[in-house]
Amino acid sequence: MANPIQIGDRLLVIFDGQCGLCNGAVRWFARHDRLDRLRFAPSDSPKVAELLTRHSIAVASTGTDLETILVVRDAGGAEERLLIRSAAVLMLLQELPSPWPMLSAALAWIPKSVLDLAYRLIARWRYHIRKRQDRCPVLTAQERFHFL
Repeated sequence: MANPIQIGDRLLVIFDGQCGLCNGAVRWFARHDRLDRLRFAPSDSPKVAELLTRHSIAVASTGTDLETILVVRDAGGAEERLLIRSAAVLMLLQELPSPWPMLSAALAWIPKSVLDLAYRLIARWRYHIRKRQDRCPVLTAQERFHFL
């Protein structure tokens, strides 16, 4: 068994590391995470392989099968909980400093089925919005701090 992910009470964000749109969104969240509540890992990272297996999520060796962002609360803990699509994004917004939690609360009034439909449409077109990345983007020192 691999070493469990140790991030305390922070949320773990698992994303498609080859997706330009996903990388941009993750970098945006990292810049806005002034309360140090988030940690990030690409879906093809060996550090998250066991976690993905526990939740029956298959990811190809290229990492491109993951069509949603995953947010894990209590990663490796007894109450580990996985959030996907719009629920994941709303949770991430709640963890950021003001005004983002208010935006999350406002978006929560929209039916989940509508939010997830919008999420799926964006996910379907993500490689057309921002191209696939063949290599990891260069991170700033501040961004690197947030990644596993």
